[in-house]
Amino acid sequence: MTIDTLGSLLAWLAENAYWFFIAGLIAIFCVRDARKRRAFVRVLLIFGGILVGCIFLAAAYGKMKPLPGFGWSWPSIRTSISLFAMQVESYQVLSPGAVNAVAHWLPFSELFLGLWLVSGIGRRFASLAASLALCGFMIAITSAYLRGLKIDCGCGIGPPVEAGPSALLRDGLRFLLPTILVTIGAFWVRRSPREASDEVPAPTQAVS
Repeated sequence: MTIDTLGSLLAWLAENAYWFFIAGLIAIFCVRDARKRRAFVRVLLIFGGILVGCIFLAAAYGKMKPLPGFGWSWPSIRTSISLFAMQVESYQVLSPGAVNAVAHWLPFSELFLGLWLVSGIGRRFASLAASLALCGFMIAITSAYLRGLKIDCGCGIGPPVEAGPSALLRDGLRFLLPTILVTIGAFWVRRSPREASDEVPAPTQAVS
């Protein structure tokens, strides 16, 4: 499998992962037994963490992908990052030095965060960091829209979308919602056994 094929697969998973979470939520509410529900959520979190990780891997790929006709190399990646820096600058929030730093730091941070989520190690903290990152991105889009800027949101996933209500709706439903669900689920299943046992009614004592 080539890098471009893998990138296309990651982008497809990132754009359609929310269907898995919608189906998972419906299935969770269909499980009545508290213990079985807890075990079912643990299984869903494994796949959910991988899918949310794919969102960040796809975002990193979209920002570092070489221009058409160029192969994967460090110079071609630097060129793509330089173009991404123009998108960061279009938000008109950061200084030139900060724009350059963010443009070079963000794609690799998304790559690291995606791999962290896929690994399943420290899922609570990885998903929390992912949720905060996406909330920050949504705030940036909202700020650009309120200031009347007609710019590409620059997420790197799927076709370009102008920063505004459509970008907020798309990113909120497809990216932020699944990430928040994984975060909530990861903290919920890690509650103490005493808290978990409170969900299960105590057996009725026999009356002599």
